[in-house]
Amino acid sequence: MRCRQSVIILAAAILSSAPAFAADPSLVDAAKREGEVVWYTTQIVPQLVAPISAAFEKKYGIKVSFVRANASDVVLRVVNEATAGHVQCDVFDGTTTVASLEHKNLVQSWLPDSAKELPAPFKDPNGFWVATNLYVMFPAINTDLVAAGSEPKSWDDLLDPKWRGKMAVSASNSPIGAPGFVGLLIKTRGEDAATAYLKKLAAQNVANLPGAAREVLDQVIAGEYALGINMVVNHVVASDAQGAPAKWLPIESALVVLSTVSIAKDAPHANAAKLFLDFLISAEGQAIYSEADYLPANPTVKVSDPRTVPDDKNFRSTFFSPEELDAEMPKWNTLYRQLFR
Repeated sequence: MRCRQSVIILAAAILSSAPAFAADPSLVDAAKREGEVVWYTTQIVPQLVAPISAAFEKKYGIKVSFVRANASDVVLRVVNEATAGHVQCDVFDGTTTVASLEHKNLVQSWLPDSAKELPAPFKDPNGFWVATNLYVMFPAINTDLVAAGSEPKSWDDLLDPKWRGKMAVSASNSPIGAPGFVGLLIKTRGEDAATAYLKKLAAQNVANLPGAAREVLDQVIAGEYALGINMVVNHVVASDAQGAPAKWLPIESALVVLSTVSIAKDAPHANAAKLFLDFLISAEGQAIYSEADYLPANPTVKVSDPRTVPDDKNFRSTFFSPEELDAEMPKWNTLYRQLFR
């Protein structure tokens, strides 16, 4: 109960400092009559899902029931429900979920008014998804192990023998894992040059670690490795703020992956789903993402470190849409496993 109370207090504090968000009154009334929204989410529960849910419940009196799972499990669950004719999911999110479900005609087309605040790459022109937050990926180092001034300045610097056996990457089949790094190199260097580079990098005995990029960063911070490839920048910033020996490196071009949210086709609480989606994308909802150390998609929301925003002023960025990830990830994953496993 104490944990739940602390979440509610945190959400209330965020809401008191965030811009007021006013949804369409008729939508609010219809959503309140439904009384509940069911959210299948890939996000971290204590860090984001709990405070978002508490804030929405406090504002509207509508219960948020959530299921936490990885992207592939979310897809499987939605497909199984639709096949059985018993859809339970209203809203789902993730970096790769929506394209798979689009192919199966299991996504409702609808964009909230709050999506007007977002840049064009952050929303689907057909209305099937809208970005809630961004994952900006760069390498990160342990500053206790890497002396100032000796950091790599380019990907080619990682081929220096001094890095042999000192680097790690997430082996997860995810754009935030090694396959995403492969895709970044292919898009920025071309397939032949990227493959040639990756063969040389594989010879550096890069550790392929199970688990997510956050877990790889934790091992870098613990001193197990000097450098993590394809780390989430806002994770590094949050760890650095807590005193950890972590620093991200703006090498060449960042990989930027969108975490998107969508409404399931035949959602049982369709109005509550729309209201919840609108809340997530509003400045008010996005402030909770920022407070939770996520990088919000809404450019009007303040972030703890403006240097992490991919506006092409701080660093160059390479974006992939959910549809691009769905089409290219199998190829990237195959190449990664051929060279590194």
